[in-house]
Amino acid sequence: MISPDPSLTPARVTVLSGGVGGARFLQGLLHLIDVTGAATEVTVVANTADDIWLHGLKVCPDLDTVMYTLGGGIDTERGWGRTDETWHARDELAAYGVEPTWFGLGDRDLATHLVRTQMLDAGYSLSAVTAALCDRWKPGVRLLPMTDDRVETHVAIDDDQAPSGQRAVHFQEYWVRLHAEVPARAVVPVGIDRATPAPGVVEAIRDAELVLVPPSNPVVSIGTILAVPGIGEALRSTAAPVVGVSPIVGGHHVRGMAAQLLTAIGVETGAGAVAEHYGARGAGGLLDGWLVDTADADEVARVEGTGIACRAVPLMMTDTEATARMVLEAYALAAEHLGADR
Repeated sequence: MISPDPSLTPARVTVLSGGVGGARFLQGLLHLIDVTGAATEVTVVANTADDIWLHGLKVCPDLDTVMYTLGGGIDTERGWGRTDETWHARDELAAYGVEPTWFGLGDRDLATHLVRTQMLDAGYSLSAVTAALCDRWKPGVRLLPMTDDRVETHVAIDDDQAPSGQRAVHFQEYWVRLHAEVPARAVVPVGIDRATPAPGVVEAIRDAELVLVPPSNPVVSIGTILAVPGIGEALRSTAAPVVGVSPIVGGHHVRGMAAQLLTAIGVETGAGAVAEHYGARGAGGLLDGWLVDTADADEVARVEGTGIACRAVPLMMTDTEATARMVLEAYALAAEHLGADR
């Protein structure tokens, strides 16, 4: 059982989130808040560079995964998509030979994308649409897209038929169709240099008492959020401690394709290396604190050598209780090592 110290509980927490890992982390955070009975406001800034247009519909995988997970509509076995899903529309599209066939939209999930696209076509911003969708799901957090502007991550892969020897594919094709089984040569979030933070994002970081970076992909989830002009600057200047959780345990990513994409940007697949990649705020980076798994306890000294407070704790999100304990460790790290400085 969790026995949190009420003095550790911040009133305003902002979380930078990708999809499945971020959503599970948020489940633990909300469970911890429920156990403490604290009146903590949680704002989630979600990655939207995974977004894709399919069959004329705007699909936002990370926003929807957070919304469905916290709202009780997620398929818990897959970690994405709707529970009790059916696939009749996907099968009919395939029967017509409509591409892409490698990305299937479930029938229940399809309704979300229809509503989103209709609202966008009517002139509403992605932020406004997300708030409207959350009115149904009641996720218990304020869910914000990182930007209302169109940003889509592409991955360069080898192609002997291309004049340059490489071609770019949308991140979803790299992950869903290719299963990240071919080397990624570069990662390019198209449009990010022209994007601006969505309304409320900078304020949520600036006014937070604690900013948390869950174990989401450091390249295509957290990395793209940080690359939106203005968001990195807000993190570097906020008075709140910024504490992250390593997505690498024992030299391997727990889920997804972090190793492939870290390799593409020249970063070692290790808990300490990812912390160094984010950098210490005292040296112009983004982190004040970093949690590594007990399997990586020998990385603590390396991380602390960069000026980032660090401790080794269990990081496997095996259930909500275990995840809540991990979040509590982030609270404690912020209070123990950073409270006197912030």
